[in-house]
Amino acid sequence: MNGNDPRAVAFLRLLAIMDDLRTKCPWDRKQTLETLRPLTIEETYELGDAILENDLEAVRKELGDLLLHMVFYARIGSEQGAFDITDVLNGICDKLIHRHPHIYGDVQVRDEEEVKANWERIKLAEKGADGAAAERSVLEGVPKGLPSLVKAMRIQDKARGVGFDWEHRDQVWDKVHEELAELRREVDAGSDRRVDEMGDVLFSVVNYARFIGVDPDEALERTNRKFIRRFRFLERESRKDGRRLGEMTLAEMDAYWDRAKEEER
Repeated sequence: MNGNDPRAVAFLRLLAIMDDLRTKCPWDRKQTLETLRPLTIEETYELGDAILENDLEAVRKELGDLLLHMVFYARIGSEQGAFDITDVLNGICDKLIHRHPHIYGDVQVRDEEEVKANWERIKLAEKGADGAAAERSVLEGVPKGLPSLVKAMRIQDKARGVGFDWEHRDQVWDKVHEELAELRREVDAGSDRRVDEMGDVLFSVVNYARFIGVDPDEALERTNRKFIRRFRFLERESRKDGRRLGEMTLAEMDAYWDRAKEEER
Protein backbone atom coordinates (compact mmCIF):
# COMPACT_ATOMS: atom_id res chain seq x y z
CA MET A 1 0.00 0.00 0.00
CA ASN A 2 1.29 3.47 -0.88
CA GLY A 3 0.19 7.07 -0.60
CA ASN A 4 -1.69 6.82 -3.90
CA ASP A 5 -3.79 3.90 -2.72
CA PRO A 6 -7.42 5.20 -2.61
CA ARG A 7 -7.98 3.29 0.64
CA ALA A 8 -5.10 5.12 2.30
CA VAL A 9 -6.24 8.47 0.87
CA ALA A 10 -9.80 7.95 2.15
CA PHE A 11 -8.60 6.92 5.61
CA LEU A 12 -6.26 9.92 5.91
CA ARG A 13 -9.15 12.14 4.84
CA LEU A 14 -11.27 10.76 7.69
CA LEU A 15 -8.44 11.37 10.18
CA ALA A 16 -8.10 14.97 8.98
CA ILE A 17 -11.85 15.55 9.33
CA MET A 18 -11.75 14.06 12.83
CA ASP A 19 -8.99 16.51 13.76
CA ASP A 20 -11.14 19.39 12.49
CA LEU A 21 -14.22 18.21 14.35
CA ARG A 22 -12.36 17.75 17.59
CA THR A 23 -10.91 21.25 17.51
CA LYS A 24 -13.71 23.26 15.91
CA CYS A 25 -17.07 21.62 16.72
CA PRO A 26 -18.52 22.28 20.21
CA TRP A 27 -20.36 18.93 20.29
CA ASP A 28 -17.38 16.87 19.14
CA ARG A 29 -15.03 18.68 21.55
CA LYS A 30 -17.30 17.74 24.45
CA GLN A 31 -17.35 13.99 23.81
CA THR A 32 -15.49 11.48 25.99
CA LEU A 33 -14.96 7.72 25.86
CA GLU A 34 -17.91 7.37 28.23
CA THR A 35 -20.32 9.57 26.27
CA LEU A 36 -19.50 7.84 23.00
CA ARG A 37 -20.02 4.33 24.39
CA PRO A 38 -23.85 4.20 24.21
CA LEU A 39 -23.78 5.81 20.77
CA THR A 40 -21.35 3.15 19.54
CA ILE A 41 -23.60 0.38 20.88
CA GLU A 42 -26.55 1.95 19.08
CA GLU A 43 -24.58 2.15 15.83
CA THR A 44 -23.60 -1.51 16.19
CA TYR A 45 -27.23 -2.54 16.48
CA GLU A 46 -28.10 -0.41 13.46
CA LEU A 47 -25.44 -2.26 11.48
CA GLY A 48 -26.92 -5.54 12.69
CA ASP A 49 -30.36 -4.43 11.51
CA ALA A 50 -29.00 -3.54 8.07
CA ILE A 51 -27.33 -6.94 7.77
CA LEU A 52 -30.52 -8.79 8.72
CA GLU A 53 -32.45 -6.73 6.15
CA ASN A 54 -29.75 -7.53 3.55
CA ASP A 55 -29.64 -3.79 2.80
CA LEU A 56 -26.09 -3.44 1.50
CA GLU A 57 -26.36 0.31 1.03
CA ALA A 58 -27.35 0.66 4.67
CA VAL A 59 -24.51 -1.69 5.66
CA ARG A 60 -22.07 0.62 3.86
CA LYS A 61 -23.40 3.67 5.70
CA GLU A 62 -23.43 1.99 9.11
CA LEU A 63 -19.87 0.75 8.64
CA GLY A 64 -18.87 4.35 8.02
CA ASP A 65 -20.56 5.43 11.24
CA LEU A 66 -18.74 2.74 13.20
CA LEU A 67 -15.42 3.58 11.59
CA LEU A 68 -15.93 7.21 12.61
CA HIS A 69 -16.40 6.06 16.19
CA MET A 70 -13.18 4.03 16.12
CA VAL A 71 -11.26 7.05 14.85
CA PHE A 72 -12.99 9.22 17.47
CA TYR A 73 -11.87 6.91 20.30
CA ALA A 74 -8.32 6.88 18.96
CA ARG A 75 -8.27 10.68 18.81
CA ILE A 76 -9.38 10.92 22.45
CA GLY A 77 -6.77 8.33 23.40
CA SER A 78 -4.05 10.39 21.74
CA GLU A 79 -5.17 13.52 23.61
CA GLN A 80 -4.79 11.62 26.87
CA GLY A 81 -1.36 10.33 25.86
CA ALA A 82 -2.57 6.73 26.11
CA PHE A 83 -2.58 5.60 22.45
CA ASP A 84 -3.24 6.90 18.96
CA ILE A 85 -4.62 5.49 15.73
CA THR A 86 -1.19 4.18 14.74
CA ASP A 87 -1.01 2.19 17.97
CA VAL A 88 -4.50 0.83 17.36
CA LEU A 89 -3.78 -0.26 13.80
CA ASN A 90 -0.38 -1.76 14.55
CA GLY A 91 -1.82 -3.50 17.58
CA ILE A 92 -4.52 -5.31 15.60
CA CYS A 93 -2.08 -6.13 12.80
CA ASP A 94 0.42 -7.64 15.25
CA LYS A 95 -2.33 -9.64 16.96
CA LEU A 96 -3.69 -11.03 13.70
CA ILE A 97 -0.24 -12.11 12.56
CA HIS A 98 0.52 -13.74 15.91
CA ARG A 99 -2.81 -15.56 16.07
CA HIS A 100 -2.60 -16.90 12.51
CA PRO A 101 0.56 -19.02 12.63
CA HIS A 102 -0.92 -21.21 9.88
CA ILE A 103 -0.53 -18.21 7.57
CA TYR A 104 2.43 -16.30 9.01
CA GLY A 105 4.28 -19.28 10.49
CA ASP A 106 4.78 -22.99 9.96
CA VAL A 107 1.71 -24.34 11.79
CA GLN A 108 -0.51 -26.73 9.80
CA VAL A 109 -4.30 -26.78 10.26
CA ARG A 110 -6.96 -29.02 8.74
CA ASP A 111 -10.07 -26.89 9.09
CA GLU A 112 -11.68 -23.85 10.73
CA GLU A 113 -12.17 -25.70 14.02
CA GLU A 114 -8.40 -26.11 14.41
CA VAL A 115 -7.97 -22.43 13.55
CA LYS A 116 -10.41 -21.46 16.35
CA ALA A 117 -8.76 -23.86 18.81
CA ASN A 118 -5.31 -22.40 18.05
CA TRP A 119 -6.71 -18.88 18.43
CA GLU A 120 -8.01 -19.62 21.93
CA ARG A 121 -4.78 -21.33 23.03
CA ILE A 122 -2.65 -18.46 21.74
CA LYS A 123 -4.97 -15.90 23.34
CA LEU A 124 -4.78 -17.65 26.70
CA ALA A 125 -0.99 -17.85 26.46
CA GLU A 126 -0.85 -14.10 25.73
CA LYS A 127 -2.88 -13.34 28.83
CA GLY A 128 -0.63 -15.55 30.89
CA ALA A 129 2.61 -14.07 29.60
CA ASP A 130 3.10 -12.32 32.95
CA GLY A 131 3.57 -15.70 34.60
CA ALA A 132 0.03 -15.89 35.98
CA ALA A 133 -1.30 -18.25 33.30
CA ALA A 134 -2.62 -20.68 35.90
CA GLU A 135 -4.91 -17.96 37.23
CA ARG A 136 -6.28 -16.98 33.84
CA SER A 137 -9.65 -18.20 32.64
CA VAL A 138 -10.53 -19.14 29.09
CA LEU A 139 -13.79 -17.25 29.63
CA GLU A 140 -12.16 -13.91 30.52
CA GLY A 141 -12.56 -12.73 26.95
CA VAL A 142 -16.38 -12.83 27.13
CA PRO A 143 -17.61 -9.26 27.83
CA LYS A 144 -19.85 -8.98 30.88
CA GLY A 145 -22.16 -6.56 29.10
CA LEU A 146 -23.08 -8.85 26.20
CA PRO A 147 -26.78 -9.68 25.79
CA SER A 148 -27.40 -13.01 27.53
CA LEU A 149 -28.16 -14.98 24.37
CA VAL A 150 -25.00 -13.80 22.65
CA LYS A 151 -22.99 -14.32 25.83
CA ALA A 152 -24.14 -17.96 26.06
CA MET A 153 -22.92 -18.54 22.50
CA ARG A 154 -19.54 -16.94 23.20
CA ILE A 155 -19.08 -18.89 26.45
CA GLN A 156 -19.71 -22.14 24.61
CA ASP A 157 -17.37 -21.14 21.78
CA LYS A 158 -14.61 -20.37 24.27
CA ALA A 159 -15.05 -23.70 26.05
CA ARG A 160 -15.05 -25.53 22.73
CA GLY A 161 -11.75 -23.87 21.84
CA VAL A 162 -9.99 -25.86 24.58
CA GLY A 163 -11.85 -29.10 23.92
CA PHE A 164 -14.67 -28.84 26.49
CA ASP A 165 -17.65 -29.66 24.31
CA TRP A 166 -20.06 -32.35 23.23
CA GLU A 167 -18.89 -34.75 20.56
CA HIS A 168 -22.11 -35.06 18.55
CA ARG A 169 -25.15 -32.87 18.01
CA ASP A 170 -27.47 -35.76 19.00
CA GLN A 171 -25.97 -35.57 22.49
CA VAL A 172 -26.89 -31.89 22.63
CA TRP A 173 -30.41 -32.63 21.40
CA ASP A 174 -30.80 -35.19 24.18
CA LYS A 175 -29.61 -32.55 26.65
CA VAL A 176 -32.28 -30.13 25.39
CA HIS A 177 -34.97 -32.73 26.10
CA GLU A 178 -33.46 -33.51 29.51
CA GLU A 179 -33.53 -29.83 30.48
CA LEU A 180 -37.10 -29.43 29.20
CA ALA A 181 -38.21 -32.36 31.35
CA GLU A 182 -36.51 -30.85 34.40
CA LEU A 183 -38.19 -27.51 33.75
CA ARG A 184 -41.59 -29.20 33.45
CA ARG A 185 -41.09 -30.97 36.80
CA GLU A 186 -40.15 -27.74 38.59
CA VAL A 187 -43.09 -25.85 37.05
CA ASP A 188 -45.57 -28.59 37.97
CA ALA A 189 -44.16 -28.58 41.50
CA GLY A 190 -44.48 -24.80 41.78
CA SER A 191 -40.78 -24.61 42.60
CA ASP A 192 -38.73 -21.43 42.67
CA ARG A 193 -36.10 -23.37 40.68
CA ARG A 194 -38.12 -22.87 37.50
CA VAL A 195 -36.08 -19.75 36.76
CA ASP A 196 -32.81 -21.69 36.92
CA GLU A 197 -34.27 -24.55 34.90
CA MET A 198 -35.54 -22.15 32.22
CA GLY A 199 -32.01 -20.77 31.99
CA ASP A 200 -30.67 -24.30 31.53
CA VAL A 201 -33.18 -24.92 28.73
CA LEU A 202 -32.18 -21.75 26.91
CA PHE A 203 -28.47 -22.49 27.35
CA SER A 204 -28.92 -25.99 25.92
CA VAL A 205 -30.94 -24.66 22.96
CA VAL A 206 -28.16 -22.16 22.23
CA ASN A 207 -25.73 -25.08 22.37
CA TYR A 208 -27.78 -27.02 19.84
CA ALA A 209 -28.03 -23.98 17.58
CA ARG A 210 -24.25 -23.74 17.63
CA PHE A 211 -23.91 -27.40 16.67
CA ILE A 212 -26.18 -27.02 13.63
CA GLY A 213 -24.48 -23.80 12.50
CA VAL A 214 -27.26 -21.38 13.45
CA ASP A 215 -26.67 -18.08 15.23
CA PRO A 216 -29.39 -18.16 17.92
CA ASP A 217 -29.49 -14.39 18.31
CA GLU A 218 -30.03 -13.93 14.57
CA ALA A 219 -32.60 -16.73 14.53
CA LEU A 220 -34.59 -15.16 17.37
CA GLU A 221 -34.43 -11.72 15.80
CA ARG A 222 -35.71 -13.11 12.50
CA THR A 223 -38.63 -14.65 14.38
CA ASN A 224 -39.26 -11.36 16.20
CA ARG A 225 -39.46 -9.55 12.87
CA LYS A 226 -41.70 -12.23 11.39
CA PHE A 227 -44.08 -11.96 14.35
CA ILE A 228 -44.17 -8.17 14.00
CA ARG A 229 -44.96 -8.40 10.26
CA ARG A 230 -47.78 -10.86 10.82
CA PHE A 231 -49.23 -9.01 13.80
CA ARG A 232 -49.24 -5.74 11.88
CA PHE A 233 -51.03 -7.53 9.04
CA LEU A 234 -53.62 -8.73 11.57
CA GLU A 235 -54.09 -5.18 12.86
CA ARG A 236 -54.26 -3.63 9.40
CA GLU A 237 -56.61 -6.14 7.79
CA SER A 238 -58.97 -6.44 10.75
CA ARG A 239 -59.21 -2.64 10.84
CA LYS A 240 -60.21 -2.67 7.16
CA ASP A 241 -63.01 -5.07 8.07
CA GLY A 242 -64.21 -2.78 10.85
CA ARG A 243 -63.01 -5.14 13.58
CA ARG A 244 -61.19 -4.28 16.81
CA LEU A 245 -58.57 -6.60 18.29
CA GLY A 246 -59.82 -6.37 21.85
CA GLU A 247 -63.29 -7.45 20.73
CA MET A 248 -62.26 -10.41 18.54
CA THR A 249 -62.00 -14.04 19.58
CA LEU A 250 -58.69 -15.87 19.35
CA ALA A 251 -60.08 -17.95 16.48
CA GLU A 252 -61.01 -14.82 14.56
CA MET A 253 -57.54 -13.36 15.06
CA ASP A 254 -55.97 -16.67 14.05
CA ALA A 255 -57.78 -16.45 10.74
CA TYR A 256 -56.00 -13.18 9.95
CA TRP A 257 -52.74 -14.67 11.21
CA ASP A 258 -53.10 -17.60 8.80
CA ARG A 259 -53.74 -15.16 5.95
CA ALA A 260 -50.53 -13.34 6.83
CA LYS A 261 -48.60 -16.63 6.69
CA GLU A 262 -50.15 -17.46 3.32
CA GLU A 263 -49.16 -14.07 1.87
CA GLU A 264 -45.55 -14.60 2.98
CA ARG A 265 -45.44 -17.85 1.02
